[in-house]
This record gives sequence, C-alpha cells and structure tokens, in this order.
Amino acid sequence: MPSCSRLTSCQLFLPALHQTTTKHTLFPRSSASRASFAFHILDAVFQPNFHPADRPSLFAADQIVRRPGHISRFSRRNSLINMEITAGDLPGLLADDTSVKLAGVDVDGMLRGKLVSKKKFLSIAETGFGFCSVIFGWDMHDMTYMRELKVSNKENGYRDLIAVPDLASFRRIPWENNVPFFLVSFLDPDTEKPIPPCPRGLLRTQVDKFASQGYGAMAGAEYEFYQFKAPPSDRRHSTAAFLQQNPAQSLPPLTEGMFGYSLTRPVHNKDYFYDIFNTCQQFKCDIEGWHTESGPGVYEAALEFGEIRQMADRASLFKYVVKSVATKYGITPCFMAKPKQGLPGNSGHMHVSLVDASGQNLFYRGERDPAPPYPDVAHLSDTGRYFLAGVLEGLPDVMPLVAPTINSYKRLVENFWAPVTVSWGLEHRAASVRLIAPPTCKPGATRFEVRVPGADANPYYVLSAVLALGWRGVEKKLDFPCPPLARGEDVGGSADMGVRLARSLREANDRFTRPGSIAREVFGDEFVDHYGGTRDHEIRLWDEAVTDWEMKRYIETV
Repeated sequence: MPSCSRLTSCQLFLPALHQTTTKHTLFPRSSASRASFAFHILDAVFQPNFHPADRPSLFAADQIVRRPGHISRFSRRNSLINMEITAGDLPGLLADDTSVKLAGVDVDGMLRGKLVSKKKFLSIAETGFGFCSVIFGWDMHDMTYMRELKVSNKENGYRDLIAVPDLASFRRIPWENNVPFFLVSFLDPDTEKPIPPCPRGLLRTQVDKFASQGYGAMAGAEYEFYQFKAPPSDRRHSTAAFLQQNPAQSLPPLTEGMFGYSLTRPVHNKDYFYDIFNTCQQFKCDIEGWHTESGPGVYEAALEFGEIRQMADRASLFKYVVKSVATKYGITPCFMAKPKQGLPGNSGHMHVSLVDASGQNLFYRGERDPAPPYPDVAHLSDTGRYFLAGVLEGLPDVMPLVAPTINSYKRLVENFWAPVTVSWGLEHRAASVRLIAPPTCKPGATRFEVRVPGADANPYYVLSAVLALGWRGVEKKLDFPCPPLARGEDVGGSADMGVRLARSLREANDRFTRPGSIAREVFGDEFVDHYGGTRDHEIRLWDEAVTDWEMKRYIETV
C-alpha cells in the first residue's frame, strides 16, 4: 500500500483488503482519501452478511455510499450484497426458508432463543415480539435468583419483554441446514428502551456516546479454551454420560501435554480443528489466528478485528459455533476461567481502539512526544492517555463484569500469566492493560489489550466496561493512577505501584455495588443493582456448596 503519514486500522488488520483494493482503480490516490475510503470499506466488510467471496465485486463496481450522520452503517448502490437489510428485503431473502432461529444474550453471555416460523418472523421483524423476561430472572442453570430483581420477578409476573430482531445480524447456521439466524435486543415494553441488563443494549449505549462526538470504536477478541473428550470405552461416547459416573477432574483432555503453537497436535483431531475454523467463516465470525495454546487440549482463537458491536456479536457467536461443532465429535469445549489447578487458565483478552469518521486511529499521536510523562506513552495521543487512565482508575470497580464467576478469581493469581493488580506498560504481557503502540507496531494498530477478562466473561459487558471507563477518562482528562511497569518487572512485585485487584467475587461485587462506585457513575444504579444482585446469587450458591476439596481434606481427619 502507498505510504501514509498515519496508517489506518484496516491497513494492519486487513491485508486481504489491501490486496483486493489495490487491484482496482477505485482505490483513491491521496492519503486523506485513502484513509476515508478504508474506513468505509472496513465497516462494510465487517457487516455480518458480507461474505469474503464477494470482495472483488464490492470494490470493482459502484462506490460506497455513506449515510449522513452515521459512522458505522454503510450501503452500496446497485450491489449484489445488501449491506443494510430492511424488512422489505426479508421475503426475498427468506424465499426458500420455512423457519428462522432467533436468540438474545443473557447476563451470563449465554444465547437464549427459539425457532419460529417464517410467517411469524415476517410479522414481527420490525415491531419485535414478546419474550419472557425470566431469562433475566434466573441464573445459567435456570434457577430463579434468591433475591428477586426489578426486571423479572413474581410481582410483575415474569412479564414479557419486547425482543427486536437486529436485521444486520443475519446469518445462516451451517450445521443446521443453513437455517436463517438473527440476534435480538431486549426492550422494556413500557419505555421501548433497552432494559438495563441487556448486553447488546448496554454496549450500544456506550458506543453512542462516542458516536455523538464523531468517533467509532474498534475491537478484537482472543479466546483460550480447554477441550475434553469422553473415553471411547464409554458406551455412549458422551461427555455428559461420562460425568454422571465420574468426577470432572477425571475427564481426559483432547490431547496431552503442554504444546503451545504446535503444528502436530492439531493433526490428532484435524477434522475437528478445521471444522471449527471453516464453520466460523461460514457463520460470519471469522477466525484470524487459530492454534494450540500451552496446556493439555487447549486451543486459542484470535477473532477477526472489527467494529466493536459486531465484534461483541462475533465473540458471543464464536462460543456457539465451537460448542455446536464439538458436539458431533464427542468433545466438550470449556471456557471457564480456570479448569485445572496448577495450570494456566483461559483468558478472554480484548483489544480496543478508537477511530474518527475517516478511519484514523485516535490513539496514535502522529509525532513522537519529546517530553512524555513516561517513555511508554511517547506515541500515545492525549485522547489515548485519558482513555487509558480512565480504564485503570475504574478497573477495580467493574471487576464483576470482567471476572463474573467464582472460578474467575482462581485464574487471577500470581505466576500464571494473569494480571492481579491495576497495572500497565508498553508491550507488557503480564499487566492488566498492555499498551501496543509505536515503535513496536504500526501507527494505525495503536491499541490497548485488556488482559484481565477470562474466557468466561460476557463480551458485551467487558467491552461496555472498557468503553465506559475510557470515556470517563476522556471526559475528566484523568491522569494515570500508577506508573507503567517496565518490561521484565513483575506484576505484584516491588516496582508495581498499582492496587491489588479483587481476590474473590464477593470482594469484587461489594466494591461494584457500593454507593458512589465508579460502576454506578458510568452505568447507573439500575444496571448495577440488577447485575450485582445476580452476582450475590452466585456467591450464595458457592457459600452453600460442599466441594470435593472439603470432602477429601476433612472426611477422615476431623
């Protein structure tokens, strides 16, 4: 690509885009026009209904047309690909279908949905339909919360919410005969506004804050997960059946040993390995990088970088793909934060950056600061510095969003490549926030990698927290609460000046829900009260549980 004073995000993350566009005369010659054009294309490519096979026709035909007043919604005239589906397009789009699958996301990041007839779907595509609010009134195992919460309870009869399909989320489910699929968002039937705990609604609220200033947010996600397989000797070859008669710790891993980035370990299960990769592409949650990670039966996926709301959708749907595909191989993927004692846990790192309407990275300074407060931020813009300071200052107050379960805090311990303090540093892979900026990357790739979340976290809540805290930092022009860690300095060591993050969900939730918390400031009381109540439920269940450790330790000795 011709040189540009400030590279755009897509120049680093979409080499295929570059290869395609440079073959056609539509790619602008001037630097400013290239940046603007690149952002238009970037957003279009990350529309869920865009397919890689259509890339050549996208760039070779008519120009991309931008809707006034919108940063992240683009359409193309006379295109074979309709970037923005309307209700009027649906009869033709679904002409050969008889049913549609719909799903929304609950507080635990689980998809909750149903199959409906095409006739039903067409009748509610614009107005929405009733969906029982109990999905916000019970936990991940369908147990109603011990303390009833405002959104869904006996007093309001577990009334229906309004579930509104997001037509831009259209996909087809390749492992279910290509049945059409749409995500929904949940609205309050009285106000017709997103209910406070709706994950997609919460993220949209944060994105709208930036959009009001002409900014867009980009994100990438990385997920690690263990995989287990029931022994072939089990008659039904079912993990669930095996666990009925055996403790979870006896479930054998997909492969043995610690072999990160191995080329040979995936060969042992190559059909499964490639099925995941290819199915993700077909389901529009493309994997950018896919490899083994250090740990028995552990894989890691880096999902394709893109607009932040679509990234959250793809992160959620990635788990759906993996679990669905794994079923036919008798494999159980495990996204819990710490499946095995003494081994690394499963991370869910999130990469975040801001861009302006032309696609320029707002975290890149442009020219090196000759007198930065710390050498690490010499190339980081003032906006980026304020954003980072906001994330660091608020992180202890939003821990239940990035570490949502009892098990999450088993991962956040010393000596396992997991952050345990409010910490940051340029290219520091053990800190809470890793700054990725020149000179170690291209200018357009300047971003923050938030390394606290585990693979168990709800991606919508994680990205909402990052944006909300970052926006607070920008608005208040906050200073860094602690100096950076130099590479080689240990998190939690003598040089680490950051506060210790919560050691348990109870400690985290107490801080999250306390009066005057930063969480209440950026999200409001209704959301904090609801989500905090769901975590209180989780804590109480843990308090009442009798574990294998207790039985083994005390059964004979006391």
